[in-house]
Amino acid sequence: MDIVCLDLEGVLVPEIWIAFSEATGIPELRRTTRDEPDYDKLMAFRLNILKEHGLGLKEIQDVIATIEPLPGARAFLDKLREMTQVVIISDTFSEFAKPLMKKLGWPTLFCNSLTVGEDGMITGYQMRISDSKYSTVRALQNVGFETIASGDSFNDLKMIQAGKAGFLFRTTDQIRKDHPDIPAFEEFDDLLAAITQALS
Repeated sequence: MDIVCLDLEGVLVPEIWIAFSEATGIPELRRTTRDEPDYDKLMAFRLNILKEHGLGLKEIQDVIATIEPLPGARAFLDKLREMTQVVIISDTFSEFAKPLMKKLGWPTLFCNSLTVGEDGMITGYQMRISDSKYSTVRALQNVGFETIASGDSFNDLKMIQAGKAGFLFRTTDQIRKDHPDIPAFEEFDDLLAAITQALS
């Protein structure tokens, strides 16, 4: 039995931290997993900036409420879910993702959680499992699924490479150059066609 594993940000919805960077005028917050492979280092960097500027969970959630899925993402996801099981595996947080899941038709999401103080400031985060995307794909394989995966960033590569098929989607030129063996697509129709072929 097949299951498709998708990244969230950059694939189905815009990058949350980039949107927040633009809303707050803090350019340092544009840094994402496309730029920094070490997720713990990236989050420590982000939390320090939030603390410096006195920004908490509410301010981020207010921006997230304005974010819409990427054009064509909902239709792509709906078509995919008609064909097979789909799970979104993301390094985002449940406190961020709920309004986006509603706009995407409530797909299954595996993600992480934040630690938030009484003052609303984000003090830390809890990863669901170490190396969460790869670990989740391997766990699905261990219970009888064959995985097909797609993502755009450094932290998606092991998930993409671990299954019977994997694809980059709207990735960076550098990642595409470093991994010429992974098919890369820019349009949902092309990604859907590639996944459909892999399922057959």
